[in-house]
Amino acid sequence: MDTQHDNALTHALAAIPGPVPPSGVLHVVIPHTSRFTVVGNHLAQHAELSLIAIGIAVYIQSLPTGTEVGIKALTARFPEGEVKIARALRELEAHGYLRRTRVRLTKGRVATRTVFCNQPGAVLRGAVVGAVPVVGPAVRSTTPAPTLVREHIHVPEPEPVAVPTAVPEEPRPVPEPVPVREAAHPPVRLPLRTAPTQPRRPLPHPRALTPELRQAASALLADLRRHAEELVLSEEAVEELVPGVAAWLERDATTDAIRRALTADLPKPLKHPARLLRHRLTALLPPPLPGIHDLAQPRRTPVTPFQTCDGCERAFRSHDPGHCRDCRAQYWEAA
Repeated sequence: MDTQHDNALTHALAAIPGPVPPSGVLHVVIPHTSRFTVVGNHLAQHAELSLIAIGIAVYIQSLPTGTEVGIKALTARFPEGEVKIARALRELEAHGYLRRTRVRLTKGRVATRTVFCNQPGAVLRGAVVGAVPVVGPAVRSTTPAPTLVREHIHVPEPEPVAVPTAVPEEPRPVPEPVPVREAAHPPVRLPLRTAPTQPRRPLPHPRALTPELRQAASALLADLRRHAEELVLSEEAVEELVPGVAAWLERDATTDAIRRALTADLPKPLKHPARLLRHRLTALLPPPLPGIHDLAQPRRTPVTPFQTCDGCERAFRSHDPGHCRDCRAQYWEAA
C-alpha cells in the first residue's frame, strides 16, 4: 500500500507543468467534487491572526447551521485549552470575522447569537455600494453580493437550475465594482498577567560604620568561600556587602549565626552569589536585642480587695473594712 501511494505521488509530481523550484512547497491540486469549503486567502494568510484563530475560523466555516461553537464545545473537540480558544475567538471578533451578541428569547430566556462572516471586507464594500448581505443560501445573480453566515451556516454551491431559452438580447455593459480598501484593524493586545515588580529593598546599614565593624565584616565575607565553594566574591562585591554584615554585627549577631544564614540551602547552580547574599542580608536581618528593662515583667495594677459589710454582710471593694455604700447612706440619714 505504501509503494502504491509513493508511486501515485511521484506521478502527480511529474505532471506538474513548468519548472520545479529547488525549494519550498509544491502543490498537487486535485479539484474537489463534494465536502469542501471555500476559504479566502485574506483569512488563510492573515498577517495579524494567530494560527489557532485561523484554524478555528476555517473549522467554523465548515460546520452546518446550528452547530454549537462555544468555548466548551471547541475545547471538547480540540486539544487546545479554554484560554487559547477564548483568545482566538476574541481575535476573530476584533478583526470582524465573528460576532457574539446576547438575545432574549421567549419566556424570558437569554441565548448567545453567534454570527460568522466569511469575508468582512466584502460586507464593508456591500455597505458602500448598497448591496444587501444574504443570510443562508442565495441564488447566483449577476450582481455580486457578500454572504453573511448566521449561526455558522455553510453556504453550499447552488445546483444548476434549468433556465428556459429566451430571445437573446443585446449584452449590456456590467459596471465594474468600485474597489474599496478594507479597514485596517489594530492588532489584538492581550493584557499581561505577570505580577507587578516590587521595588528592591535597600541594603541595611549600621548607625556608625566603625573601622572595627568594617574589618570584621570584610573578613567574614572573604572567608565565606572556605565554607561554600559557590560564594566566591570579588573585592567590589565585598565592599558593597560590608554595610549589610556590619548591621548584623551591630545588632549583636555572632559570626557563626551570620555564616549559617548566608551559606544554608544554597541553590544549585548558583549564578549570582553577590545578589543572593544581598537578598539574605536584607530579608533575614534580625531585630536589635532587647534591653534589660524590656525583658522585665510588667508591673500589675493593684487591685482593691473585697470587704464584707458590717451591717448587711454584702461584699464590696475597699482597702479598709466597714460598711457598704447603702449602709453608710442609711447611717447618715439617721444621724
